[in-house]
Amino acid sequence: MILHQFPSSHFNEKARWALDYKHLAHARQNYLPGPHAGKIKQLTNGQQTTTPVLEADAIVPGSAAIIDYLEMRFPQPGLYPADPEQLEAALAWQSRLDQELGPAVRTVAFSVFVHEPGFLAKTFTGDKPLLTRVAYRLLLPLVLPIIRKANGADSEDNIQACQLCVDEYLNEIARTIKPTGYLVGSDFSIADLTAAALLAPLTIQTHPDMRRPQPIPQTMQSLLNAYAEHPTIEWVHRMYKLHRPDPESEGASTHG
Repeated sequence: MILHQFPSSHFNEKARWALDYKHLAHARQNYLPGPHAGKIKQLTNGQQTTTPVLEADAIVPGSAAIIDYLEMRFPQPGLYPADPEQLEAALAWQSRLDQELGPAVRTVAFSVFVHEPGFLAKTFTGDKPLLTRVAYRLLLPLVLPIIRKANGADSEDNIQACQLCVDEYLNEIARTIKPTGYLVGSDFSIADLTAAALLAPLTIQTHPDMRRPQPIPQTMQSLLNAYAEHPTIEWVHRMYKLHRPDPESEGASTHG
């Protein structure tokens, strides 16, 4: 299996997490934002230009579809609750978080990224050859307006609305977490994975798949500090500690 992805992207992190949680060997093909579009469109027969896309015995685009594909073919360890009502609740959480929280987190993060082009370039080109990294950094100012618009960071009103959305979800998740420590039932599920992965960009994450290049600019550090003590952010760190295998130590994946 090959996961076509952006490194450090939270929707891509959903797919990476599911693959690693199920201990499924896979390769990862990393793309640069912008130049990726044509290749992903070709891979998906024109269906889309966004990542992640899983290439297996079928081409599966999108994190929710990828996880559904994995659950059907590799059901253990499972991310879907066995109880029908709990499954419905967990999938409803995923749908809402994908549609609302994920885009809001992306906008909030990119509202800072667009003012730190050097840091943005390092975040997405870390594994590329030196010449590619230098060229991408030099060209980035030319495409920053496109990046700003594509990530909803071209409007102060939209940025503020996304900040409010993130705050509301942080509070709702904190209220919903059960005594078991999870959003649905007594076990880790797709609901918890989705919430934790989509909030990861607002955390100082040590897992290698979401670890930021150093040093972190003060503007980004200030954003992270603003969320650091929220109970839901502390819960995100707990989900990573308990349920996010480290592919560097387990050899679950290769990178390309």
